[in-house]
Amino acid sequence: QVQVQESGPGLVKPSQTLSLTCTVSGGSITDSYYSWSWIRQPPGKGLDWMGVIRYDGSTYYTPSLKSRTSIRRDTSKNQFSLQLNSVTPEDTAVYYCHGGVDGIDYWAKGTLVTVSS
Repeated sequence: QVQVQESGPGLVKPSQTLSLTCTVSGGSITDSYYSWSWIRQPPGKGLDWMGVIRYDGSTYYTPSLKSRTSIRRDTSKNQFSLQLNSVTPEDTAVYYCHGGVDGIDYWAKGTLVTVSS
């Protein structure tokens, strides 16, 4: 059973970089056809898909965040990570890492990240 779990700071100051890591267990991030995504949910709003890194290392970002977002992986640690640059209070949200293959979804419990000075 694949499990995913985020880690990272819960408070980031405006203009700084938000960094989160997702650790995958029960499977490899290079297993064929898996996609590993970051998704966020601002307070009182819906889910906002940010981007994905696939099993082959290819990435895709939602256009509105592309200039500020980077998703990378560390295959030796079976982790993938999110960096969001130049954050503002509007980036305050619960951030989720997610894995998916063949219609099966694996969700982490979510981490609240607050952007505030």
